[in-house]
Amino acid sequence: MKKIYLFAAMALTAVQMEAQDVSVDSYVGAQLATEDLNGTARYVGMGGAMDALGADISTIGSNPAGMGLFRRSQVSGSFGMVVQPEGKSFQDGSKTSASFDQLGVVFSTRTGMHSYFNFGFNFHKSRNFNHVLSAAAQAIDGSSQNRQTTIKGIRGDLDTRYGESQVDNLYDAMLTQKDGSMVTYDAADYLFNRAQTGYIGEYDLNLSGNINNRVYLGITVGLKDVHYHSYTEYSENLNSLSDNIVFVGMKDNHHITGHGFDIKAGVIVRPIEESPFRVGVTVHSPTFYKLTTRNTTSIHDQYDVVKEVHSDADFRMNTPWKFGLSLGHTVGNYLALGAGYEYADYGSIDMRRITGKGYDYDGYYYENSDRDVVMKDLTERTLRGVSTLKLGAEYKIDDNVSVRLGYNYVSPMYKTSGVRDQTLNSPATYMASTTDYTNWGDTHRITAGVGFTIEKFRLDLAYQFSARSGDFYPYMNGVSASYQPQDEQGHDVGAVQTLTNSCRAVNVKDNRHQLLCTLTYNF
Repeated sequence: MKKIYLFAAMALTAVQMEAQDVSVDSYVGAQLATEDLNGTARYVGMGGAMDALGADISTIGSNPAGMGLFRRSQVSGSFGMVVQPEGKSFQDGSKTSASFDQLGVVFSTRTGMHSYFNFGFNFHKSRNFNHVLSAAAQAIDGSSQNRQTTIKGIRGDLDTRYGESQVDNLYDAMLTQKDGSMVTYDAADYLFNRAQTGYIGEYDLNLSGNINNRVYLGITVGLKDVHYHSYTEYSENLNSLSDNIVFVGMKDNHHITGHGFDIKAGVIVRPIEESPFRVGVTVHSPTFYKLTTRNTTSIHDQYDVVKEVHSDADFRMNTPWKFGLSLGHTVGNYLALGAGYEYADYGSIDMRRITGKGYDYDGYYYENSDRDVVMKDLTERTLRGVSTLKLGAEYKIDDNVSVRLGYNYVSPMYKTSGVRDQTLNSPATYMASTTDYTNWGDTHRITAGVGFTIEKFRLDLAYQFSARSGDFYPYMNGVSASYQPQDEQGHDVGAVQTLTNSCRAVNVKDNRHQLLCTLTYNF
């Protein structure tokens, strides 16, 4: 193997990568499209199964018609703590984090003998990104992240409209020889650590009411504020000790910020006048996001930084439509039972590139965007329709004390065959600053809670245990290319050889404990 030429002039040098026509890949987008079970402690304690029962401010974002069951005005605020017991604190990521989760108010006005018109506003943290993830494994036959770049070079994947990905650009600095050809280091094993922080804040404005206490209607307009930060360190110990290089490492600092909006509508009906049994139906529009991705990524060996890359670009993304059906029933004034089902096809997530923007002749700002059809195809091959089941019960021990139990199940979003394909000719591939991905399985949430009422005040406490596991890959598995070895004069020598890069899945867990407290005042 020829000696690798490390560009000394590139050490500590930053390269600015600019791209107007960009999007993000399916695995990054999927994190922005999902939601946690979060809100008031009463809502969480019942597993979120309150969409037909209503009269809880968290239904403003699940079934807006639930707000129509309020008979009194109220204000509430929630805060809590999340613990990831199997996690390992890393950088800004911690196993334990406090969280301000909800703040809202509803104003209820009687419009008839049995009719009300309600107005509500609520903030809640629909997505908490705080998460630490670690994985390590032996390499298969010397496979490595830098070998993937070499194979892509042989295949011609780097010679595309969008050019090299940021990862490939970095490894080029380490793998390119003086004659312009590429070679690779063989890895013995790898170590991966990631710390995610941030949240998606949802600000919902609701109008709701009921007709003769039989039909409840509601509509919610939501604004979402995205704050996502991911810090990753990936390193490989090498088998090849050419140039005395013992390991290769990559660090990635990635931010996504921006905003979006959606519209949610719902209806609840009591089909039998003499019965409190009710049925709810909801539909949620996609969230239409305008986002900015920014990252700084560097590659280094044990001596120094070899190269650093910065990127900063805007993109758009539309999440799936969501549909829901819910049931609710009360027995006297002491027992409430709820059940709900939601469906969303995450394979329909739409990654969009901003292809033009500016001001028209009248001075109005405009943007044009097109679907990233290559990434859309990958999304359909990677993500699937997701079903969410909600079950909950509340029992009133007396007028002042209530206890609650709930169960919430979310089917897998990722197909077991899903791959974060780094060979695609897509601007999302070009912008990718990491190569890892995790195909998470289904999610089980068990919840419990208790509520105390003292005159106009209510204190609710809830506990949630959430568990899921998945298959982690440091890079896509099974990429290969054939090539003809040549001597220094460029003559073919020996038989055609095949270079393959493989990795095995590492099982990772994401188990969480959440404690939540809500204080409510009725007026």
